[in-house]
Amino acid sequence: MPKVWDWDLAGQALPLLLQGFLVTLAATVVASVVAIILGLVLAMLRRTRFAAVRAPVRAFVEFVRSTPVMVQLFAVYVVFPGLSPFTIGVTVLGIHYATYMSEVYRAGIDGVPKGQWEAATALSLPRGRTWRAVILPQAVRNVLPALGNYVISMFKDTPFLAVITVHEMVFQATTFGGDHFKYLEVFTMAAAIFLIASYPTSLLVRRLEKRLGH
Repeated sequence: MPKVWDWDLAGQALPLLLQGFLVTLAATVVASVVAIILGLVLAMLRRTRFAAVRAPVRAFVEFVRSTPVMVQLFAVYVVFPGLSPFTIGVTVLGIHYATYMSEVYRAGIDGVPKGQWEAATALSLPRGRTWRAVILPQAVRNVLPALGNYVISMFKDTPFLAVITVHEMVFQATTFGGDHFKYLEVFTMAAAIFLIASYPTSLLVRRLEKRLGH
């Protein structure tokens, strides 16, 4: 009976997969920072009183959300060949998820009771301080679990970066499997690493959601 699982091959592949996992983790962290900050900026721009700003921002958000992230990655990779694949990858992934997070922020801001706005107005608080001290702390607190779920989704979408030759974990698995004409071991271990990394994080997000719910 032929041997299905090759432990020696798995041992050879593991260091490369862990090396790719570090790239995956770095891409997730950097793209998450981009998405969290830019998402808030987009949400606030969509609430501005100036229609000349609101309309282009809304069109940009809808365009990015309506096109596949893989197509966006490849298009930017072709248009800007001078940028490194990692820079393109984290930027595109961050912008893509920023458009989704902007909707989460918008829902959180809309969920702040109207009385909070009226109280800030009654106290003659400047608009900037009203946002920083009254509105955003409440809005962000309410949307933290949703933002956490998007970060987990972003982590699981990092394999798309392989299409622009970012040496993340799936890229390493594909390369190693192609060199040895065996994919079972490397992709099984890659899936296990994704599971080990993402499942505890999802439990933490769920616990945070329950805690904030109280």
